[in-house]
Amino acid sequence: MSSRKQFLQKIGLSAASVALGNYFNLEKTGSLISELNSFEGSAKELAANEAFWYRVQQAFTVDRSIINLNNGGVSPSPEFVQAAMKKHLDFSNQAPVYNMWRILEPRREGVRQRLARMFNVDSEEIALTRNASESLQICQLGIDLTEGDEVLTTSHDYPRMITTFKQRERREGIVLKQFDLPVPVEDDDKIVDLFEKNITPKTKMILMCHIVNISGQILPVKKVVQMARKKGIPVVVDGAHAFAHFSFDHHDLDCDYYTTSLHKWLFAPHGTGMLYVKKDKIKSLWPLMAANETQDEDIRKYEEIGTHPAANYSAIGEAITFHEGIGAERKEARLKYLNDLWIDQLIADPKVTLHTSRNPKYACGIATVEIKGIEPNELNSRLWQKYRIITTPINHSQFKGIRVTPNVYTTLEEIGRFTDAMKEEIQNA
Repeated sequence: MSSRKQFLQKIGLSAASVALGNYFNLEKTGSLISELNSFEGSAKELAANEAFWYRVQQAFTVDRSIINLNNGGVSPSPEFVQAAMKKHLDFSNQAPVYNMWRILEPRREGVRQRLARMFNVDSEEIALTRNASESLQICQLGIDLTEGDEVLTTSHDYPRMITTFKQRERREGIVLKQFDLPVPVEDDDKIVDLFEKNITPKTKMILMCHIVNISGQILPVKKVVQMARKKGIPVVVDGAHAFAHFSFDHHDLDCDYYTTSLHKWLFAPHGTGMLYVKKDKIKSLWPLMAANETQDEDIRKYEEIGTHPAANYSAIGEAITFHEGIGAERKEARLKYLNDLWIDQLIADPKVTLHTSRNPKYACGIATVEIKGIEPNELNSRLWQKYRIITTPINHSQFKGIRVTPNVYTTLEEIGRFTDAMKEEIQNA
């Protein structure tokens, strides 16, 4: 039997191992980012440089016994971010009322500033939320509407957001109007015209996606926003799948309200999101949970949700560092490159229909593909049961298929296995 001294020595060694593990993780990531910055070449050239992306892949702790091509749902965080969150969580639990509230909570201001720099806005216009849904509902429920007022969106918008408006219909008597988008569409003016044609004198709000989650269609946000602004109609932008996915900032959008999840393409801890509200709109937008009147013009009123973890938000900083180390343009080029690899192998088959544009202006790392003769749910189930490949089925009144979303950690071998699996299913169909 171990003596008390031996037991304590083991405990001490274990604690030291954990501490050293975190230290080496941080050192390893710093070295990784330095190495990535040493690579030369354009974003397009580096998209096919497997030495570069091999180093990126090593930052993740994903299960390589499966192929995850549903990163659009929620992405894994790199080891660097996981270690930071665990460190902050351990620190919080030593004395939450002091460590979490008085030390870690104020540090979210640094995260706020870094997100503001990424989005190219004032830090006093950025709120930290739990996800895009929370950010969106702040806007959807926070803009004053009265009975008979209309809200306009497409039939392609996220179901939870449609549900939000439908609840306002039942409760307050507003009217939800939806219209279909072409699939795919490669004409900005056509999209703007569809929004404008569906506006009536009763339209008081527009909700639009930056990138549509079910098809990967990128929409011309700036043009729709500017058209609607001339008519005095606010536009709430759902950027759940856009932020840190492809390269842009607020200047490219000119919107007053922008929402996103940070646990998708930024690889931040799960349960983190962001809300942008233009400074002169903050006072008139009600928070989702009650805030003091003195906070009327303070962006932090949208963060009044009661007790919440500080660790998740503190670790967003590490996710930003990782994203910047890869480079937004290089990341965008790689995601497009990975999708092009499998699409090129399948698109010529007459049984295959792609419901996503191949033009980089209108799509990036999300693509939806249909195999004629196989229902999406059945194909999705087959890919998992036979090949251990994760996708997500899409069933819309206009189109159907499976949504494929690779990530920067996805290997060429995994894309090849997916392509082979799809060819086999096409043959069987």
